[in-house]
Amino acid sequence: MALLKDELTIISIGDLLSIDLTLPSYQRPYRWKISSANTLFIDTFEAYKNSVEEYRLGTVILHKNSSGTYNIVDGQQRITTLSILLYSLGDKKQKMLEETYSQLSNDAIVKNFRILSRRINELNDDEQNKYKNYLLEQCTMVQIVTDSEQEAFQFFDSQNTRGKELAPHDLLKSYHLREMDKESEDLKVQIINQWENINTNILKDLFSIYIYPLTQWYMLRDGLNYSSTKIDSFKGIKGNNIYNFSLYHKASNLYVEQFNKSGNSELLASNHLNQFQLTHPLIAGKRFFNYSLHYKELLEKVQNIIINFHNTEGEAIPDRRSGDIYIKQLYESVALFFADRFGIESLTKSVLQQLYTWSYSLRLSMYAVYPQTINKYANGLHERVNEGLAMFSVISQMNDPEELKLIILEQPEIRENNGERYKESYKLLCEWNGWYK
Repeated sequence: MALLKDELTIISIGDLLSIDLTLPSYQRPYRWKISSANTLFIDTFEAYKNSVEEYRLGTVILHKNSSGTYNIVDGQQRITTLSILLYSLGDKKQKMLEETYSQLSNDAIVKNFRILSRRINELNDDEQNKYKNYLLEQCTMVQIVTDSEQEAFQFFDSQNTRGKELAPHDLLKSYHLREMDKESEDLKVQIINQWENINTNILKDLFSIYIYPLTQWYMLRDGLNYSSTKIDSFKGIKGNNIYNFSLYHKASNLYVEQFNKSGNSELLASNHLNQFQLTHPLIAGKRFFNYSLHYKELLEKVQNIIINFHNTEGEAIPDRRSGDIYIKQLYESVALFFADRFGIESLTKSVLQQLYTWSYSLRLSMYAVYPQTINKYANGLHERVNEGLAMFSVISQMNDPEELKLIILEQPEIRENNGERYKESYKLLCEWNGWYK
């Protein structure tokens, strides 16, 4: 199981597209923007016009299956775009476009086909034919082939971490795929397909705005500046880790999975146990993808509950300024953390009132709010209001959701004209807490 040196070569696009390429189900959707597709056209057409002998289009990393087909591990976006471009040039036999794509991918393919067709129609028939031949014969890629899927992912990591930094969730994807080496292909398809079809911006926000900060705040740590250098928090416990704490958590996860499959309804009327806790380590491999899906869905439920709770409260959730957005995200984060510990049904009216009061007391007491402001407040370090109350840490130590109601929150000193600017929020806080205006 290693690099296939006899297939390590510089290959023309025509030859590359003639081999049996396939898109594995774990590949991310095709998402190239029309600006990127147009740039590919401009660059290659300029190379053609300038008679560049060979125009290199980067590297493609392939995993050769036992059946002789080649899974594209890295290079899918460029290869698909080249297939669209060649299709626009009249070369209709593009096997890559016959692959099964998600709806997200189909939408992007259609958009890019339209823009590339428009560009091709600017050329006369002779130019189109010569340019097509140039793409097939003189545009090339460096081909790397391995018969080991895990080694292909290692090449992918090394290729992509030299230049532009990959998004943290992309690095985590590669890491946890390597930890799935003992899982069946069907299971990989099922799990990773779901995860990959989530919009990349949703994944980015899920980890950087919500999960990473609050998993740091409950331990009184800095929750700022999530990046690829901080993904260790989500690498989890590896399969070969046999320390007591890791065996305990792996056994717990296995028990929950078996319970949920068993149909046993003795413990829960809903016949479903929650597998994850933000205060517990996750298990590397397939469970990372389930973890991501779980918290994406839980966050959406929390956000909907908040919207429904405040839908009659006028401007109770202000969002006109960047500071307003940070406060709203803090409110959603603390509600998410509470729901994670005690269940979504724990977000009762009185709980939401308390969490809203804690979050928006900071807004009323500050003229300007920045991420650093939120970070200090979450750790109980802000001197303006509720100093010493590290809410995430306090919630992490609660045994009953009713304990939240025992916390006495300070009445904030209203900053400048915030009482008027946020009058709806101020009115609610005074009503709920018996404060005097």
